[in-house]
Amino acid sequence: MSGFDDRKDNFEKAFAHDQALQFKVEAKRNKMLGLWVAKKLGKSGEEADAYAKTVIMADLEEPGDEDVFRKVRGDLDKAGGKVSDEEIRSQMQNLLAQAKEQVREGE
Repeated sequence: MSGFDDRKDNFEKAFAHDQALQFKVEAKRNKMLGLWVAKKLGKSGEEADAYAKTVIMADLEEPGDEDVFRKVRGDLDKAGGKVSDEEIRSQMQNLLAQAKEQVREGE
């Protein structure tokens, strides 16, 4: 029975590790997305960093990416930004790939 318990423990550790990495990747992607949107909103420096943090926090509202999408879509709409849904979603995908690579490289 010990072998089964060891395999179970190893599986649980691997799962927890994968979940932690996924969280890091998504948080990094959301920060980069927040900085991209901040630039579109005319924010820079500390103001852009503060905005990016609000995008990161938006991801904690519900599982998936829709909470983040709704936040940035709403903020861009309020500011009169001319950014399409497709451009936002494309940027989210591109930044996710970049974030994965950066986390993999240890940045």
